[in-house]
Amino acid sequence: MVKRLKPLIIALAALIVVIAFAPAYANDHIVSVDVNLTDQRGLGPAIGTVTLKDTRYGLVLTPNLINLSPGMHGFHIHTNPACGPGFKQGEPVAGLAAGGHFDPFETGSHEGPYGSGHLGDLPPLFVATDGTATTPVLAPRLDASFLKNRSLMIHMHGDNFSDEPAALGGGGPRLACGVIGE
Repeated sequence: MVKRLKPLIIALAALIVVIAFAPAYANDHIVSVDVNLTDQRGLGPAIGTVTLKDTRYGLVLTPNLINLSPGMHGFHIHTNPACGPGFKQGEPVAGLAAGGHFDPFETGSHEGPYGSGHLGDLPPLFVATDGTATTPVLAPRLDASFLKNRSLMIHMHGDNFSDEPAALGGGGPRLACGVIGE
């Protein structure tokens, strides 16, 4: 377990150092996204915010979230500015109104935040054992202004950025969501 976490911890430490010591980006654009749990009836309780900040290295997403299950969670930008339920095969599905992963170039491919697939593929969201998520992630191909009127989605499970062995990276149900405004 420790052996698997070591590369993640090193990468996160490097990201924090880069963010902390990087000069301000000339076009700083900061957006705060309110995040709520989702269910089949709509939005549930508020669980915090995620701040989006442009840097010269890409978009940094800094969560300040509570009451999530510990571990890695799929984290994506979705197409629509909505977090409510939708219907699939006549059944209500939590967060389905957000649409699919943001894919403006219609790649139809899950390749993660560093590949050439969906722009909405973000690095995984890490949730600590106490249910909090505060570790920033970097999305090098995005900037905040490009995401206006989209949604930010947290999935129940991790994401392997592939359709194998499970569709859409295996992230599973839509756990929490926030609409990205101006």
